[in-house]
Amino acid sequence: MQKYGVWVEKSMYGKKYMGIQRTTFLIDGEGKIVKIFDKVNVEKHADEVLEAFAEARAK
Repeated sequence: MQKYGVWVEKSMYGKKYMGIQRTTFLIDGEGKIVKIFDKVNVEKHADEVLEAFAEARAK
């Protein structure tokens, strides 16, 4: 989590704590990060990931 930069300080009701930032990484077969989704919209996220996957696969 630290290598990907998703272990971050968060805050809820004024209390600070460490937690995981909601982020999705699309990684190709060689381990290269193709796309990072750092602002995840729950309702649209699956479609966005599938679209990015199709685009990456077409290349």
